[in-house]
Amino acid sequence: MTVEAAEHALTASEYIVHHLGHLSTHHQTKIVDFSVLNVDTIFWSVFCGVVGCLFMFLAARKATSGVPGRFQAFVEMVVEMVEDQSKAIVHGDRTFIAPVALTVFVWVALMNSLDFLPVDLASSILGLFGLGEMHHRIVPTADLNGTLGIALGVLALMLYYSVKIKGAGGFIHELFAAPFGIWLAPFNLLLNIIEFAAKTVSLGMRLFGNMYAGELLFLLIALLGSTATAFGFIGHVIAGSIWAIFHILIVLLQAFIFMMLTLVYLGQAHEAH
Repeated sequence: MTVEAAEHALTASEYIVHHLGHLSTHHQTKIVDFSVLNVDTIFWSVFCGVVGCLFMFLAARKATSGVPGRFQAFVEMVVEMVEDQSKAIVHGDRTFIAPVALTVFVWVALMNSLDFLPVDLASSILGLFGLGEMHHRIVPTADLNGTLGIALGVLALMLYYSVKIKGAGGFIHELFAAPFGIWLAPFNLLLNIIEFAAKTVSLGMRLFGNMYAGELLFLLIALLGSTATAFGFIGHVIAGSIWAIFHILIVLLQAFIFMMLTLVYLGQAHEAH
């Protein structure tokens, strides 16, 4: 039994590759393949969205006009922070934009927080059902498909508010005339298309890069603990604790940055060149 376990033991590289794999509908063979669905990313994204909505619903239901409890005070701090930022950035009707920013912050923060779960938790649970070889990644924001999906939603809102505020004619005119005048219309159009694409890609890539790096570091620390030495065990505990504490800042900071950039991009859609 020991010999069989040793033969099937994963090397360090195989361990990392296994934990970075997705539970997908089928194997991806091309760089861009819209027929592949990462089921784990979809499930945990929806799960965090439902938890976030339930969290805010309970806060609104239990809100009182008297002295707030700790839960209500915490939610009010978050709402006030988002409201203040939206006031400073978006100069126009914020009836929909402020709630969107709050939703983005809470949703991304919850998805990022899944990175605090033990890296081997999913594999251990699947192993109980004889599915230990199945790939499963818990953190949706460590999947580029997930972050770019949210970024595409922000792009849709940017285009919507650009047309709503400036009108269809005004938006089209701005595409061809800004920033160098109508005489350079083809160059202006190309430049504006690149700007929209760059905003979308950078918004998704920034969140993905930070969360993917954090997940990879957790895997490396877990490998450190697998070494059968006192140094490996102590290093695993110390390094894991330090990185987990520091990662709290990263989780909240990345959610805040994503929310701020969403507000900035929607604020720019309200402004004319």
